[in-house]
Amino acid sequence: MDFPALTPTGRTFESGDFPIKTFKAQNGAETRILYGSNRTNMKLQLTYANITDAQAKEFLTHYDQVRGTFDTFNLGEEARAGWTQESSLLGAQATGNKYRYENSPRLVQVRPGTSTVTVNLIGVL
Repeated sequence: MDFPALTPTGRTFESGDFPIKTFKAQNGAETRILYGSNRTNMKLQLTYANITDAQAKEFLTHYDQVRGTFDTFNLGEEARAGWTQESSLLGAQATGNKYRYENSPRLVQVRPGTSTVTVNLIGVL
């Protein structure tokens, strides 16, 4: 199953970093080795405010289908809708990465039949 085709009401993006290993000698000298040409560990938080409980269930179903934090997946166009062309280039998919869940989706019931869902994702190679 694809990631739910809903447009988020809010997003937070952390750009991650390049894979680097730092070695320190006893005298304090430091050597750093770059292990890749793509940023990893990008974090994307998507918020879906005031959606129906049926729509909220789509996130739980997707989480189960990708086996929680195990499998990776692509985001649909809806998850990136509303960002300008320049800012959409910051996302993991623009650099050939996919996403996985950082943890399970968080659901808050606003009122009967209406929920707010927060999804935390990590960009991976």
